[in-house]
Amino acid sequence: MITSSDLIHLPYTRDLTEAGIAYALRSLPYTYNRMGGSAYERLRRIVAGVAVELAFRRYLSEQNVPFDVKGATPFTQPDHYDVALGGRRCDLKSFLITHRDQIAEIRHNPQVLLKAPALIPSDQYAGDEHSKLDLYLFAFLPSLAAVSANEIQRVMEAKQPHYLIHGMPEAWNRPRQWNPLGRLVLKSESEQTQTLEIGGQDEWREMRSCTLELPPGRRVEIQNEFFSLSYVHIQSGPEARIGIRSAVHRETYLIGAQDWGNIWVYGLDIVLAGYITRDEFSRRASFIQTGSRVFQYDKTHVKNLAVPVSDLKPLSELLERVKVSSP
Repeated sequence: MITSSDLIHLPYTRDLTEAGIAYALRSLPYTYNRMGGSAYERLRRIVAGVAVELAFRRYLSEQNVPFDVKGATPFTQPDHYDVALGGRRCDLKSFLITHRDQIAEIRHNPQVLLKAPALIPSDQYAGDEHSKLDLYLFAFLPSLAAVSANEIQRVMEAKQPHYLIHGMPEAWNRPRQWNPLGRLVLKSESEQTQTLEIGGQDEWREMRSCTLELPPGRRVEIQNEFFSLSYVHIQSGPEARIGIRSAVHRETYLIGAQDWGNIWVYGLDIVLAGYITRDEFSRRASFIQTGSRVFQYDKTHVKNLAVPVSDLKPLSELLERVKVSSP
């Protein structure tokens, strides 16, 4: 059992979001929206998850806790584990909290987190590559969001960080036939020059990107050879449509001024809640059905297993044991 005094608060820095965005963009050809919601919500969850994992590793280093990341999960493979502590594989589950009332409550009364469920999607739990000695760790990331057009506009006017992307559709991101897209031609209807970055994969499925300037009304050809195109990133606020044409896709693909999502995560702090062994989780967990309202989500989109956060064990005790037992 844990109490609010066992919660570990980690500071949130801008570079955590930047690292998360870099990972999220590279993951686009391999990830699917299994949790529901918009594609940009999914990307923000990926950004948040990477940010929490990186902050946790930093904390372990600062506390001189030895850990291993050899089995850390690449986005090209199913989940394995994030870090290993004392030779035991750890799966770090993090939850992005963006509702302002919940954020305020967490900051003023962290004890509210003890009533939340420690969730694990049932399909992830049923994976084959797990041991009863594995550990589940749980964390929460309260974060502000700038999602609507008005919110994004206010962020840009205040010169706050943002990262606007347009995710390309399946036919561009994961084409059935692995052939060159051919000559790419882009054109903007904006009255101002737009700076864009496009990202996708080459012949060997390695991610590559290209930055270009789009003058008003002028066609710009891309010389780099892409076999897929996953995203377009725009640095300033989009004012008009942008068109992309490929020799493979006969029709011009148009991105409207409203067809962008901000995947920047404005994290406030990270709360490490606690841990539980897979064996104990197996014995104590109960099902939470799809469509249920829980602390983390207005509605769950997959079936979950859960124990109360209050039933977790203090993470500080685990880390101290790892330090003492290390050579």
